[in-house]
Amino acid sequence: MDNQKVILRFLNGRIIKGYIGDFSPLNNHISVIDETSNKQDIQLNELKAVFYVKSFEGNKLYFEKKSFTKTSQKGKKILVRFKDGERLIGYLEGDVPWQRGFFLESKKDGFFIIPSDDQTNNIKVFVVSTSVTNVTCF
Repeated sequence: MDNQKVILRFLNGRIIKGYIGDFSPLNNHISVIDETSNKQDIQLNELKAVFYVKSFEGNKLYFEKKSFTKTSQKGKKILVRFKDGERLIGYLEGDVPWQRGFFLESKKDGFFIIPSDDQTNNIKVFVVSTSVTNVTCF
């Protein structure tokens, strides 16, 4: 495994912190080595999102900016609204996964976004399509 730090957030609120290697959105599962060194295979449909992070602790005193602050970032500006009410703002590379209230037909179970706030703990996020209520492009 490539030791990419991730936090897996489940639809039911559960969280796993660990490390993953290569991950492809074309697969319907993700393998993670958790903090106790146990390998777990998780089905994507159980997850809300996979957060690639700088640290597991983050900065609890920092509040992520919900605006587009990067001027050099490539990709489409996007706002993702999750079913649990959380919102993510960032940049999407590739096609818009949402059209007229439905996800476009795709073999992928989600999409990657790069957070707009450079100071956040998140490096990138794989958003699982079934956890989303709406995607807005700007």
